[in-house]
Amino acid sequence: MTSILKVDEIQDSGGNAIITSDGAGNFTYTAGATGMGKVLQVVQATHATQVVNNTTTYADSGLTASITPISTSNKILVLVNQPFLITHVGGTIAGGAIRLMRDTTVILGGDERFELFVGTTASDAAMYGRNNLTYLDSPSTTSTQTYKTQLARYQAGDEMVTSPSSMEATIILMEVSG
Repeated sequence: MTSILKVDEIQDSGGNAIITSDGAGNFTYTAGATGMGKVLQVVQATHATQVVNNTTTYADSGLTASITPISTSNKILVLVNQPFLITHVGGTIAGGAIRLMRDTTVILGGDERFELFVGTTASDAAMYGRNNLTYLDSPSTTSTQTYKTQLARYQAGDEMVTSPSSMEATIILMEVSG
């Protein structure tokens, strides 16, 4: 006879959860370290579906991840690597922007734009690139925090695309002890 042990949580000797399950086969490892600057947990998500925005209003890119901080004094290190494409339909400059959000709050980007100087009004110019965002956030809560990116075009006629041709984007969230 075979026995199967189902575990929702594994604790250290102090009663702190170090491995937890969401019940769907996904596990989160939380290090037992308590010193400043120690990585306590890591969450990674990917997104490879192309999203197109041809307006100046920011729209979700589909790249998102959530983390629940263990302590209000801890910080969340956010690392984003997101491919993009800007296409030029008119004018001499094409551009777009990607910004980082925590829930509904802009925490990085939006003011910086990727620009492509075309020098002509030809409509066949395009620029591929990868946007790398790094941000150390202090959410000061133990409630679940959701981080995501949004995209917008620069001017009328431009088009901003994330994950063009199904190129994979990645977001990594690391809780660091404060």
